[in-house]
Amino acid sequence: MREKLTSILEYQFFNAEIGERTYSFSVLEVVIILFIIGITRAAIWLIQRALDNRVQRKRIDPGKAYAITQILKYLLWTISIIYCLDYLGVKITVLLAGSTALFVGLGLGLQDAFKDFVSGFIILMERTVTVGDIVEVDGIIGKVLEVGLRTTLVQTRDDIYMIIPNQKLTNEHVINWSQSKKVTRFSIGVGVAYGSDTRLVEKLLLDAVNEHKMISKTPAPTVQFIDFGNSSLDFKIFFYSANLFRIEAVKSDVRYIIDQKFRENNITIPFPQRDLWVRDYPRTGSPLEPESKENNE
Repeated sequence: MREKLTSILEYQFFNAEIGERTYSFSVLEVVIILFIIGITRAAIWLIQRALDNRVQRKRIDPGKAYAITQILKYLLWTISIIYCLDYLGVKITVLLAGSTALFVGLGLGLQDAFKDFVSGFIILMERTVTVGDIVEVDGIIGKVLEVGLRTTLVQTRDDIYMIIPNQKLTNEHVINWSQSKKVTRFSIGVGVAYGSDTRLVEKLLLDAVNEHKMISKTPAPTVQFIDFGNSSLDFKIFFYSANLFRIEAVKSDVRYIIDQKFRENNITIPFPQRDLWVRDYPRTGSPLEPESKENNE
């Protein structure tokens, strides 16, 4: 039985000469390679599980855990692939030296891809953008779902998925709404008619935002009397919210509440008005009337 098992493991199902070298693969070598792959997958799973537990215990934030997982995943797979090739007798140094011309050609044709890979590594290391962040790119606001080595997957507020090259996130102007704080300040502007009680307007605006459950009580909302407009007294209410991704829905709810409170307290939101003055021209000598025949003669 032992001899039979040994013969099966030593059976070579691939034997070929490539250049001056002969390459052969036995069943045992394939089993070892599969074992290495399995160990690599198990190690990655254990690392991810350990980081998830730390996230649940709030010992590490999710963005940092994701970055560590991605970096270790790429590192472990690279080491495993190199070890497998070396175990099969493929000399990496010889392979790289013989493929220099190929790599030069690929480098010229894949410059943008290489830049994306470098940018992805920088993003994962510096964590300028991480999973769960709300970012604004080219005026489009979205939530980061996945950060890869080459691209980043972002979900917009319209539930459209954008695949953004990583070099765009490192080389261009990008706003990260959730990088430094858990809550961000937003504002809503409104104008009221001249003659309105400005202190009452301030109170109603504060009551409106404090009624919404998605608006943070700390820091407290504030109201500013912005300006004396052409047709209205202009106010702006500032508030903080952690619901960065769906903040437009929060603003809409607050506007409904403001409108209802203004109606209940007889506060008018004016619309632009213009006065039109019409002058009467004297009938005699009016430029709109032709001269009389007597004057023409």
